[in-house]
Amino acid sequence: MFTVVITAVIVIGLATLLYIGRGRARDGGGQGLKRRFGPEYARAVACHDGDTKAAEQELGARVKEHGSLTEQALSPTARERHMTRWAAIQEQFVESPQQAVTEADALLARLARDRGFPDGEQFDDQIAALSVHHPHYVQGYRSMHTAARGQSSTEEMRKAMIEARSLFEALVTEQPAAPDRRDASSPDDQGHAPWPLARRHAKGTST
Repeated sequence: MFTVVITAVIVIGLATLLYIGRGRARDGGGQGLKRRFGPEYARAVACHDGDTKAAEQELGARVKEHGSLTEQALSPTARERHMTRWAAIQEQFVESPQQAVTEADALLARLARDRGFPDGEQFDDQIAALSVHHPHYVQGYRSMHTAARGQSSTEEMRKAMIEARSLFEALVTEQPAAPDRRDASSPDDQGHAPWPLARRHAKGTST
């Protein structure tokens, strides 16, 4: 009888520890995903109507599929080509916002592909992979992709271009994501957007 009681106590104790361990693993996984994805975590939860478990399952699947991706280095020639093209598109925005946004969207897709991400023709796959490695910058790319399809106002296109620049810079300079870095759309100490395009465009619309 004594042996049976001891065995029952041990079994109950092990079951309790296992239950606690699983709970901690789930909490740790959720916190890990929250730290890794930052704003993407909040977006995923919102897209799943507040269902945290479903959001974490989606984000976990992204990590499983794209987490092992190794970003490829750009040659100096390729880097210069992308930077020159982006600068030209910025200038083009003043006269032709829609065309500039469309070309910027295509340029970002090519740049991401050159860095080793899925081809831009499969936008959902490309954005999912980018969100794993550059989660703080992908929303601007989404906005620009929407704008490139003609579903945004000129002001929305301007903001999308400014926000998308952060991802462009992260990819072209081969720098890791820095969540505390000043966003490209935030004003400088004089209250001006730091992107020359934004200043020129604002000047043009005020006349």
